[in-house]
Amino acid sequence: MEVVIVAGAEAVADAGASIVATQVAAVPDSTLGLATGSSPLGVYRSLIERHRNGDLSFLLCEAVMLDEYVGLPPDHAQAYRTVIRRDLIDSIDLPLDRLHSPDVAAADVAASCTRYDALVRSLGVDIQLLGIGSDGHLAFNEPGSSLASSTRIKTLTDRTRADNARFFDDLDEVPRHVITQGLGTIMEAAHLVLLATGSAKAAPIAAAVEGPVSAMCPASVLQFHPHVTVIVDEAAASQLQLTDYYCETLAHKPSWQRH
Repeated sequence: MEVVIVAGAEAVADAGASIVATQVAAVPDSTLGLATGSSPLGVYRSLIERHRNGDLSFLLCEAVMLDEYVGLPPDHAQAYRTVIRRDLIDSIDLPLDRLHSPDVAAADVAASCTRYDALVRSLGVDIQLLGIGSDGHLAFNEPGSSLASSTRIKTLTDRTRADNARFFDDLDEVPRHVITQGLGTIMEAAHLVLLATGSAKAAPIAAAVEGPVSAMCPASVLQFHPHVTVIVDEAAASQLQLTDYYCETLAHKPSWQRH
């Protein structure tokens, strides 16, 4: 696991976008795993700018989403497919039919989850962007989730719903259920990039990076992955114990070593 500590949110975004851009430039038909929420927004803005400057094309890429609310109309402003289109897809050249998301309107939700899980695995995600919840959840894998879980329907906790209420007019509007990629599914991506900013993420980042691997902190499963990049600002890194080590190893990283 590589931990990259930078000065602020803008530097986190630039570092994350550079990883994605390097991957797409090297492999134009890459499969990108997209996250919603506030953590990746800066990355998306940077990618859009690079695309508009003519430096980056997503024309041959595929994209898969981590999760989707159950119960929202597909055109709802906070439905995640709508959000990711607004935040990224509608401003780049990735064809809309190559943006894949869970079918939350299917009559058989369990079968829909199985199909989506198989699709994600068959495409093979090259880079998966991730945020982390205040309780250490990854995607919508809440504490207590199986570390080997696959795509499935999950019930959101009151804490997670409260965290997401800022995107809605009222807490009561936040759905209770989602379809989410499981931790086992996420772990099959070739490169996982976890983004976090601000002091509110300091405790979950410390637990995920340096704490024991436990279902109580789902993001801690990343310790088992062979290629993880954690990009955090100084505030989000404030509870890490090995800060000096992370900075030293990054400063002396071999030029040939991959991101």
